Amino acid sequence: MSWVTTLARPEIAALKPYAHAAWEPELMRLHANELPWRVPGDGSDAGLNRYPEPQPRALIERLAALYRVRPGQVLAARGADEAIDLLIRTFCRAGHDAVLVCPPTFGMYAIAAAIQGAQIVSVPLRPAENFALDEPALLRSCTPRVKIVFLCSPNNPTGNLLAESAILRIAAALEGRSLVVVDEAYVEFATAESLTRHLPQLPNLAILRTLSKAHGLAGARCGALIAHHDVTTLIGRIIPPYAIAQLTLEAVLRLLEPPQLEASALRIATLRSERERVSRALVALQGVVRVWPSAANFVLAEFTDAEDALRRARDADFLVRDVRTYAGLANALRITLGTPSQNSRLLQAWS
Repeated sequence: MSWVTTLARPEIAALKPYAHAAWEPELMRLHANELPWRVPGDGSDAGLNRYPEPQPRALIERLAALYRVRPGQVLAARGADEAIDLLIRTFCRAGHDAVLVCPPTFGMYAIAAAIQGAQIVSVPLRPAENFALDEPALLRSCTPRVKIVFLCSPNNPTGNLLAESAILRIAAALEGRSLVVVDEAYVEFATAESLTRHLPQLPNLAILRTLSKAHGLAGARCGALIAHHDVTTLIGRIIPPYAIAQLTLEAVLRLLEPPQLEASALRIATLRSERERVSRALVALQGVVRVWPSAANFVLAEFTDAEDALRRARDADFLVRDVRTYAGLANALRITLGTPSQNSRLLQAWS
């Protein structure tokens, strides 16, 4: 028996997955109850009257090349949000198992856990240490019920990278007991490497990646879970059989070609430069108390009067994120970096 099936919910380990229609595109499809004609206005390559390929091979190979892993380690999902939900549904029994989160952090970990009926164990980050992990407290809190530890690095909404050495020690300590899932939605904006290179040594380590941020494909809804082959195979039992829509598949394959990747690299470089410029400008503003270091495509700032800052931003036709309800972030706002012109206009509104 695989270590993954001993960690997973017994009913998922025993589940016989849905048998989707066979994928043999060279044959005429009279086996999937599809309409045999394209509808007027259908400009897709494959035809929207046909179901898309489950876990499309071309997409999996493209994502594996992008993230420098093997195709068997990749499960494509409708954004990282779906991967979070699938992980919790696979490993957490309602009313029995738990997930561990480190607030302030991305809210979907706790929401997906609550929907599943899993307990939520919170081990706050350390604000006085730039929201560093509280490694001893985290390990003490990992009872046998904690099946998944979610770590976001760079963290949302604080923007900081979590210490790689701490993440690796946590994963090693929890091997065979819990999955350690590192959400790297913003890692392209950091100078650090992805933790995917440590997957061979740490089978309980899993990585979330998304095309929404650095690649500008938020509307396509495409992300990836990168993990041990046993993990992706098991979760593949419960993912909907046609999770990636045909239009998304075609758009993603087209927009991950080398010229588009080169353009993405230039946009990322611009946003990194803007991050430094905006951070320096915010520090100099009279109404700003503090600006936290960021490795993401946003900046977190504490204002003397956050309500006034929100109003002035809106008056200048900008929305920024109010994160004052997050633990330890009273009077804080999260500012997503825009174009240089947009950033300058927002700063002017606060001057």
